[in-house]
Amino acid sequence: MKHLPILISCFLLSNFAFSQKIDSVSVGNVKPFTSKKHSPIIGKSPFTTNLYRDGGIILGAVGINLIGYELIKNKKDLTPAELATKTKSSLPFFDRGNAGYYSPQVDKDSYILFDGSYAIPLIAGLINKNERQKFGQVVVLYLETMAITGSMYTLTAGLVYRSRPFVYGSKAPLEKRLDKGAQRSFYGGHVATTAAAGFFTAKVFQEFNPGSRITPYLYGAAGSLTVLMGYFRYRAGYHFLSDCVLSGIIGGATGILVPHFHKNKNKNFTLSPNFMNSQPGFNFTLKL
Repeated sequence: MKHLPILISCFLLSNFAFSQKIDSVSVGNVKPFTSKKHSPIIGKSPFTTNLYRDGGIILGAVGINLIGYELIKNKKDLTPAELATKTKSSLPFFDRGNAGYYSPQVDKDSYILFDGSYAIPLIAGLINKNERQKFGQVVVLYLETMAITGSMYTLTAGLVYRSRPFVYGSKAPLEKRLDKGAQRSFYGGHVATTAAAGFFTAKVFQEFNPGSRITPYLYGAAGSLTVLMGYFRYRAGYHFLSDCVLSGIIGGATGILVPHFHKNKNKNFTLSPNFMNSQPGFNFTLKL
């Protein structure tokens, strides 16, 4: 998660006071009810953010990232004796397909999509009018999503020893196969990051633009980019099939669930007595 410092800067520069509630509409002797179920949320936000809660989560995730980086830095190299045991037959049958693969060029190409994926939610937030009006809040949610995604990856990569696919062949240089960096196959940070960014973009757009016909295409694009990144990492010999699949699931879930848990939670309705011009009545309030 090398771009985390940039995202933290966005967090520090953004306005954090974006806690807003969805408007209420009253029924009874005051106002008729008009449904806005499938209308865009203009000038309003479907999300609630909080300085202390979200700031604490982000700082905590950054702290875990630092711990994870330290664990990764202190991992041990593979010994020649251990390397001798890294045979294709020792792998689960579903992970034998790319054992021994190694392509520095494909690895390099994967960074184009990896670096670009960080910008997708920000560009989408600026393009869409409803999101642009609450862009600071979108940035906060995005930073939280990336911080959590990064913390889960770095901690796992630092604790789990699993050799990359290129360790199981002779195409990669011997020193690279023995290096501690080759012991981080589980799980894929590139795939998880791309999935988180893509599905976050789709989820946030969906909530700001309920009923939009574009939403399914955004989810499809998010899935396609995740699969493409998984293919890059698979062909490069850096992650097995199971690593890529799990990474996509974790990243996609994070990208969807972080915004979901920040959605405004209001009671469906309230009923209260009301007197107007000395006439008794009631107010029925429905919150969308």
